[in-house]
Amino acid sequence: MTEPIVSAAAGPAIPIEAITPAAFAGESRPFVKGLAELSRFEARAGQVLVVPGEDGRPARVLFGLGDNPLAMAFRQLPATLPAGDYALAAAPEGLAAQDIALAFALGSYRFDRYKKKREPRPRLVMDGDVTEARDIAHACALAKDMVNTPANDMGPLQIETIAREIAEQFGATISVTTGDALLAENYPAVHAVGRAAHPDRAPRMIEITWGEGPPLVIVGKGVVFDTGGLDIKPSAGMRLMKKDMGGAAHALALGRMVMAAKLPVRLTVLVPAVENAISGDAMRPGDVLNSRKGLTIEVGNTDAEGRLILADALARAAELDPVLTIDLATLTGAARVALGPQVIPFYTSDDALAADIDAASRAAADPLWRMPLWAGYEEALDGEIADVKNDPDAWAQAGSVTAALFLQRFAPASGSWVHLDIFAWNPKARPGYPSGGEAQAIRALYAMLKRRFS
Repeated sequence: MTEPIVSAAAGPAIPIEAITPAAFAGESRPFVKGLAELSRFEARAGQVLVVPGEDGRPARVLFGLGDNPLAMAFRQLPATLPAGDYALAAAPEGLAAQDIALAFALGSYRFDRYKKKREPRPRLVMDGDVTEARDIAHACALAKDMVNTPANDMGPLQIETIAREIAEQFGATISVTTGDALLAENYPAVHAVGRAAHPDRAPRMIEITWGEGPPLVIVGKGVVFDTGGLDIKPSAGMRLMKKDMGGAAHALALGRMVMAAKLPVRLTVLVPAVENAISGDAMRPGDVLNSRKGLTIEVGNTDAEGRLILADALARAAELDPVLTIDLATLTGAARVALGPQVIPFYTSDDALAADIDAASRAAADPLWRMPLWAGYEEALDGEIADVKNDPDAWAQAGSVTAALFLQRFAPASGSWVHLDIFAWNPKARPGYPSGGEAQAIRALYAMLKRRFS
């Protein structure tokens, strides 16, 4: 992928004039005014006007900021500009250069791993230190790449390989428990969900540890493909299940941001990586599983497997006495029914943490919305012959809430815990947001962590 943010241009950089409608009303250049009139350019938010020079090539770009200028609006630019090097003619008042650089980099993302022809892309030339913007953009691109990669090239082993590369890059330690060793190391639910897969795609528990300071744990659901198990999904429901490891991708990306920023924490990233496959060894509806915490789980639906592997991972998190535990998972379709694909619900009983996440969400333009851990639905989790069941079907209308309540039973009792039911996908392309894998919530979470710990 072309580096979207550079410190020096290959040649003369094309200036970008970021402008509000009020400022554009005073435009005096006849050629620009005439071209704008023909193009109906009025400097509304996201409008782009490429002004050619005498040779017909782009000589400057006018970019509309609208009446309420936002740095994240620059995410739209790369999708509309021809290839070349560009530079801001002047920094818009009130907008930070780091934020503009990050927005441009996020909007530059394309997944072209399987394309024979890769088109050149625009680059933004920025003065000053934009290291943090690059680090965040690279982490988000990693999450998107992992989600976009089909399951035949993104199995449990590939997730492990990526985790090892991150650990090596930042001097972290990593341990991986694989296959039947999961039973010996007391990860029975992870083993049960993943044991039906081919031996080359054996389940595993990945643990990365880095840094010194207050213990912070990030957990990510890593179901590399979800057939639904014996409660098999219909073909339409299975088509996008390569993205069911989106939680793992986001956990690794967020962990990478924390390490790159050298936040003063004792970070642990936990990723249970499995394939929910179908074979003679697959778990069955009605089976009762053990869990790391000791609670027994009645399997009412083999397609509610993500919460099973997270149960073991959260129990492991509790052993580390964290001050904060974050789990990320593509967990329920009910979350999309509630808030759609762009707004991510989060659940926590810590009001101060919720307020911090909300503030970070707004500042980062990374939309999140707090949902209730409604105690009235707790009884829906009670198993008929086990401690808890994984399909609270009596409360199907509150599927995302009851999934969060299930996880809460396994989450650390010490410190704070927050669960995010992410989608990790853009179902429809829009400027700056190509269809396919999307990094959601982690920019806001990073901003919250940076404020809390640095």
